Amino acid sequence: MNRREFFGWVGLGAIFTSLPVAIAACSSQSTPSKLSNAPPRSDGFKAIGTVAELDQKGHILNQDVIIIRNPTENNGLIAVNSTCTHAGCAVNWEANQKSFVCPCHESKFAPDGKVLGGPATKPLQTYTAKLEGGDVLVIRNS
Repeated sequence: MNRREFFGWVGLGAIFTSLPVAIAACSSQSTPSKLSNAPPRSDGFKAIGTVAELDQKGHILNQDVIIIRNPTENNGLIAVNSTCTHAGCAVNWEANQKSFVCPCHESKFAPDGKVLGGPATKPLQTYTAKLEGGDVLVIRNS
C-alpha cells in the first residue's frame, strides 16, 4: 500500500465514523413527550404533554401530531398532523414566521393547517386540543 492509498483509507474511515454524529446533529425531530404512551380517556382525549413542556419548547410533537399555542389567542391551542401533505416530511413550527414549514420542499402552512405556499396543495389535518389541569390533551376531529 502506498502513501496515497493509506491516507485515502484513513480519510474514508474518519468520514464513516463521524457519520452517525452528523446525522444526529442535523435531525430536527423533537423527542416525544413523556406522556406519549398514555391511553386515550373515555371521552377520546389523550394527554400528550404538559403545559410546562409546551411553554418550555414552544410546541409538543407526539408521533404525527404537533401542538402549539395559538399565536393570536394565547390560551388557545392549535394541533395539526405534522406530516406534510406533499411528500410526507415532518413539518416544523417556525414561530418567527407564524407558520408550519416543511424542511424538504419548503411548503408553508398557516397555523390552522391551510396551505400558504407550495408545492403542497392539501392542508394539514387538524385536531382539537385543550388544556386541562397541567396537561395538554388532543383528540382527532371526525
